[in-house]
Amino acid sequence: MVERQLRRRGIGDERVLEAMGRVRREAFVPERHARQAYADSALPIGSEQTISQPWIVAAICQALELQGSEKVLEIGTGSGYSAAVLAQLAAEVWSVERHESLAETARATLDSLGVENVRVSVGDGSLGLAEQAPFEAIAVHAAAPSAPRALRAQLAEGGRLVLPIAGEEYDTLTLLRRHGEELEVQPLGPCRFVPLIGEAGF
Repeated sequence: MVERQLRRRGIGDERVLEAMGRVRREAFVPERHARQAYADSALPIGSEQTISQPWIVAAICQALELQGSEKVLEIGTGSGYSAAVLAQLAAEVWSVERHESLAETARATLDSLGVENVRVSVGDGSLGLAEQAPFEAIAVHAAAPSAPRALRAQLAEGGRLVLPIAGEEYDTLTLLRRHGEELEVQPLGPCRFVPLIGEAGF
Protein backbone atom coordinates (compact mmCIF):
# COMPACT_ATOMS: atom_id res chain seq x y z
CA MET A 1 0.00 0.00 0.00
CA VAL A 2 2.68 2.50 1.00
CA GLU A 3 4.82 1.98 -2.09
CA ARG A 4 2.15 1.32 -4.74
CA GLN A 5 -0.73 3.52 -3.66
CA LEU A 6 0.93 6.32 -1.74
CA ARG A 7 4.51 7.01 -2.75
CA ARG A 8 3.79 6.45 -6.46
CA ARG A 9 0.84 8.87 -6.29
CA GLY A 10 2.75 11.78 -4.83
CA ILE A 11 2.83 11.22 -1.07
CA GLY A 12 6.40 12.18 -0.18
CA ASP A 13 6.24 13.02 3.54
CA GLU A 14 8.25 10.19 5.10
CA ARG A 15 6.60 10.66 8.51
CA VAL A 16 3.20 10.15 6.89
CA LEU A 17 4.38 7.10 4.95
CA GLU A 18 5.84 5.55 8.09
CA ALA A 19 2.65 6.22 10.06
CA MET A 20 0.51 4.68 7.33
CA GLY A 21 2.79 1.64 7.34
CA ARG A 22 2.54 1.21 11.11
CA VAL A 23 -1.25 1.44 11.58
CA ARG A 24 -3.06 -1.84 10.96
CA ARG A 25 -5.89 -0.81 8.66
CA GLU A 26 -7.61 -4.22 8.94
CA ALA A 27 -8.34 -3.48 12.60
CA PHE A 28 -10.65 -0.63 11.55
CA VAL A 29 -12.88 -2.36 9.01
CA PRO A 30 -15.68 -4.91 9.55
CA GLU A 31 -14.39 -8.47 9.52
CA ARG A 32 -16.16 -9.25 6.26
CA HIS A 33 -14.06 -6.56 4.54
CA ALA A 34 -10.73 -7.48 6.17
CA ARG A 35 -9.28 -8.88 2.94
CA GLN A 36 -9.99 -5.57 1.20
CA ALA A 37 -8.53 -3.44 3.98
CA TYR A 38 -5.51 -2.29 1.96
CA ALA A 39 -7.34 -1.86 -1.34
CA ASP A 40 -7.24 1.58 -2.94
CA SER A 41 -10.88 2.27 -2.18
CA ALA A 42 -13.28 3.38 0.54
CA LEU A 43 -15.07 0.66 2.51
CA PRO A 44 -18.39 0.69 4.43
CA ILE A 45 -18.15 0.79 8.23
CA GLY A 46 -21.84 1.09 9.15
CA SER A 47 -24.24 3.99 9.76
CA GLU A 48 -23.96 4.79 6.03
CA GLN A 49 -20.36 5.92 6.61
CA THR A 50 -17.08 4.76 5.08
CA ILE A 51 -13.39 4.45 5.87
CA SER A 52 -11.59 6.62 3.31
CA GLN A 53 -9.21 5.10 0.79
CA PRO A 54 -5.59 5.09 2.02
CA TRP A 55 -4.44 7.77 -0.43
CA ILE A 56 -7.04 10.28 0.84
CA VAL A 57 -5.98 9.72 4.45
CA ALA A 58 -2.33 10.16 3.50
CA ALA A 59 -3.04 13.26 1.39
CA ILE A 60 -4.88 14.94 4.26
CA CYS A 61 -2.11 14.10 6.72
CA GLN A 62 0.58 15.35 4.34
CA ALA A 63 -1.26 18.64 3.75
CA LEU A 64 -1.46 19.22 7.51
CA GLU A 65 2.37 19.34 7.64
CA LEU A 66 2.55 17.82 11.14
CA GLN A 67 5.87 17.83 12.97
CA GLY A 68 4.86 15.94 16.13
CA SER A 69 4.04 18.62 18.70
CA GLU A 70 0.65 19.73 17.38
CA LYS A 71 -2.82 19.61 18.86
CA VAL A 72 -5.11 18.32 16.09
CA LEU A 73 -8.88 18.40 15.70
CA GLU A 74 -10.46 15.70 13.56
CA ILE A 75 -14.06 15.96 12.35
CA GLY A 76 -15.61 12.59 11.49
CA THR A 77 -13.96 9.86 13.57
CA GLY A 78 -15.62 7.09 11.61
CA SER A 79 -13.76 3.86 12.28
CA GLY A 80 -10.91 5.64 14.07
CA TYR A 81 -8.36 4.79 11.37
CA SER A 82 -7.45 8.35 10.45
CA ALA A 83 -7.25 9.26 14.13
CA ALA A 84 -4.79 6.41 14.66
CA VAL A 85 -2.62 7.70 11.82
CA LEU A 86 -2.81 11.27 13.13
CA ALA A 87 -1.86 9.98 16.58
CA GLN A 88 1.46 8.85 15.11
CA LEU A 89 2.08 12.32 13.71
CA ALA A 90 0.90 14.75 16.43
CA ALA A 91 0.94 15.15 20.20
CA GLU A 92 -2.83 15.27 20.76
CA VAL A 93 -5.81 14.33 18.61
CA TRP A 94 -9.34 15.43 19.51
CA SER A 95 -11.87 13.66 17.30
CA VAL A 96 -15.60 14.39 16.96
CA GLU A 97 -18.12 11.87 15.60
CA ARG A 98 -21.88 12.41 15.28
CA HIS A 99 -22.79 8.68 15.38
CA GLU A 100 -22.49 7.38 18.94
CA SER A 101 -22.18 3.75 17.79
CA LEU A 102 -19.20 4.59 15.56
CA ALA A 103 -17.60 6.65 18.31
CA GLU A 104 -17.88 3.75 20.76
CA THR A 105 -16.41 1.27 18.26
CA ALA A 106 -13.58 3.66 17.39
CA ARG A 107 -12.71 4.17 21.06
CA ALA A 108 -12.63 0.42 21.64
CA THR A 109 -10.42 -0.19 18.61
CA LEU A 110 -8.00 2.59 19.51
CA ASP A 111 -7.81 1.32 23.09
CA SER A 112 -7.14 -2.22 21.89
CA LEU A 113 -4.21 -0.94 19.82
CA GLY A 114 -2.76 1.06 22.69
CA VAL A 115 -3.40 4.48 21.15
CA GLU A 116 -3.37 6.85 24.12
CA ASN A 117 -3.29 10.36 22.64
CA VAL A 118 -6.71 10.36 20.93
CA ARG A 119 -9.91 11.58 22.60
CA VAL A 120 -13.18 10.77 20.84
CA SER A 121 -16.37 12.70 21.58
CA VAL A 122 -19.89 12.65 20.16
CA GLY A 123 -21.31 15.87 18.75
CA ASP A 124 -21.83 18.20 15.82
CA GLY A 125 -18.46 18.26 14.13
CA SER A 126 -19.35 21.31 12.04
CA LEU A 127 -19.13 23.33 15.27
CA GLY A 128 -15.70 21.98 16.16
CA LEU A 129 -14.59 21.72 19.78
CA ALA A 130 -14.31 25.26 21.10
CA GLU A 131 -13.37 24.23 24.64
CA GLN A 132 -10.14 22.65 23.35
CA ALA A 133 -9.20 25.34 20.80
CA PRO A 134 -6.95 26.57 19.33
CA PHE A 135 -5.70 23.76 17.10
CA GLU A 136 -2.59 23.81 14.93
CA ALA A 137 -4.30 21.48 12.47
CA ILE A 138 -7.89 20.47 11.66
CA ALA A 139 -8.86 17.55 9.41
CA VAL A 140 -12.44 17.20 8.18
CA HIS A 141 -13.59 13.86 6.73
CA ALA A 142 -16.91 15.00 5.25
CA ALA A 143 -17.76 17.44 2.47
CA ALA A 144 -19.02 20.87 3.53
CA PRO A 145 -20.58 23.62 1.40
CA SER A 146 -17.76 25.87 2.66
CA ALA A 147 -15.27 25.93 5.52
CA PRO A 148 -17.42 26.21 8.68
CA ARG A 149 -16.93 29.50 10.55
CA ALA A 150 -16.45 27.70 13.88
CA LEU A 151 -13.59 25.62 12.51
CA ARG A 152 -11.90 28.66 11.02
CA ALA A 153 -12.16 30.44 14.37
CA GLN A 154 -10.63 27.48 16.22
CA LEU A 155 -7.54 27.40 14.00
CA ALA A 156 -4.33 28.70 15.56
CA GLU A 157 -2.19 31.31 13.83
CA GLY A 158 -0.36 29.56 11.00
CA GLY A 159 -2.63 26.55 11.45
CA ARG A 160 -3.83 24.32 8.61
CA LEU A 161 -7.40 23.22 7.93
CA VAL A 162 -7.97 20.49 5.34
CA LEU A 163 -11.48 19.67 4.22
CA PRO A 164 -13.47 18.65 1.13
CA ILE A 165 -15.55 21.47 -0.33
CA ALA A 166 -18.70 20.06 -1.91
CA GLY A 167 -19.35 20.58 -5.62
CA GLU A 168 -21.98 19.46 -8.10
CA GLU A 169 -19.85 16.88 -9.92
CA TYR A 170 -17.17 16.20 -7.31
CA ASP A 171 -15.77 17.51 -4.04
CA THR A 172 -12.46 19.39 -3.89
CA LEU A 173 -9.99 18.56 -1.14
CA THR A 174 -8.87 21.99 0.04
CA LEU A 175 -6.13 23.35 2.31
CA LEU A 176 -6.71 26.58 4.23
CA ARG A 177 -3.85 28.20 6.14
CA ARG A 178 -4.49 30.95 8.70
CA HIS A 179 -2.54 34.21 8.53
CA GLY A 180 -4.07 36.56 11.09
CA GLU A 181 -7.63 37.20 9.98
CA GLU A 182 -6.90 35.97 6.47
CA LEU A 183 -7.10 32.41 5.12
CA GLU A 184 -4.85 31.28 2.30
CA VAL A 185 -6.79 28.77 0.19
CA GLN A 186 -5.16 26.00 -1.87
CA PRO A 187 -7.18 23.38 -3.80
CA LEU A 188 -5.52 19.95 -3.57
CA GLY A 189 -7.60 17.93 -6.01
CA PRO A 190 -10.91 16.19 -6.66
CA CYS A 191 -12.32 13.69 -4.18
CA ARG A 192 -15.60 12.23 -2.97
CA PHE A 193 -16.81 12.26 0.64
CA VAL A 194 -20.02 11.76 2.57
CA PRO A 195 -21.70 15.10 3.41
CA LEU A 196 -20.91 16.97 6.61
CA ILE A 197 -24.16 16.89 8.60
CA GLY A 198 -24.64 19.60 11.18
CA GLU A 199 -25.44 23.23 11.90
CA ALA A 200 -22.67 24.48 9.58
CA GLY A 201 -22.92 21.58 7.14
CA PHE A 202 -25.82 20.08 5.22
